[in-house]
Amino acid sequence: MSQYNLSSAAIRIINLRNKLDFADVSLAKQSEIDAYNRSELRKKRYFKNLYRPVEKTVSVDAFLIPVADNASVAGYLFKQKDGMSNSTNSLIVYFHDGGWVLGNVDKYSAFCSNLCNQTSSAVLAVDYRLAPLFRFPVPVEDCYSAYLWAQTGTKYWKLDPSKVYLMGIGAGANLAIAVARIARDTKGPKPAGMILYDPLTDCRLRTGSIEKYKDSPTLSAAELNFFIKSYQREPKDILDPLFSPLLAKDHSRLAPTIIFSSEYNPLSDDAVLFNEALKSADTVSKLFTLRGAFHAEINYPDSDRWENVMRIIATFVKGTHTGFIDVPNIRHGLLGKLGEFL
Repeated sequence: MSQYNLSSAAIRIINLRNKLDFADVSLAKQSEIDAYNRSELRKKRYFKNLYRPVEKTVSVDAFLIPVADNASVAGYLFKQKDGMSNSTNSLIVYFHDGGWVLGNVDKYSAFCSNLCNQTSSAVLAVDYRLAPLFRFPVPVEDCYSAYLWAQTGTKYWKLDPSKVYLMGIGAGANLAIAVARIARDTKGPKPAGMILYDPLTDCRLRTGSIEKYKDSPTLSAAELNFFIKSYQREPKDILDPLFSPLLAKDHSRLAPTIIFSSEYNPLSDDAVLFNEALKSADTVSKLFTLRGAFHAEINYPDSDRWENVMRIIATFVKGTHTGFIDVPNIRHGLLGKLGEFL
């Protein structure tokens, strides 16, 4: 990590993370990955210090969501408890990170509890089926089925069906884009917006940031290659727009989007290029570059930029796309003036 200008808080977070997660998942056996996905991380020593789940003010309900092949996946709905103020009546449908391969419910539940608490929005976490047992396009199909199910569920949860947002980190952001694209192409319900954090958008892995940050502390080029090989059925899959959304010919008529791009991240160019592709197609998009940040830093509430990023998301899900308010005292290298959302 010496070549990266990381804060003391970031170094502490990465050291704790490596005690709970794989330092390099590309070296792990499938049995080890399966055990990690099933493990009760919340019972481990460093879990609460690292992920800081919110329990006092947030409730969670579990559901079974029907998907293809007469199967079902779990969904976890996080809502502010009765009596809490500032509810937005919005819903964020969240697709977790982990390269389509990793997916520990305790880890992403902690993140979703914080997301709910910070944004006053309900959050539905989708436990989509994982590669390599379920390869592309099964996770995409699971996520789209869950999105349609969530749209129907808004009336039961007393949420606004016009304020359903899609969010993901890394591979989860990749899935969020795929869901939005399917909704557009099939004339399904259009999401209110997309929240993409360090999105993986070009699985050919040819950008400059892939090489520049190939050994970044929380996501390496070797791990990216491992994830993609685990997810694809055959090499040509990476050219499918639902696999590599940057390669799509049409980026128009997608939902308004905010994109966060961490500096020390092999996917930083993917975020920049996808933002440019959206804007060139007249899709509303705004990019925030996070200087000094490592990949998926938003998972960790003690990270330097966490509060500011959550504040931006909270503003976005209020539905104020054309009046993106100023957030004063933006620190720690968060770029992008929060003025008009253009």
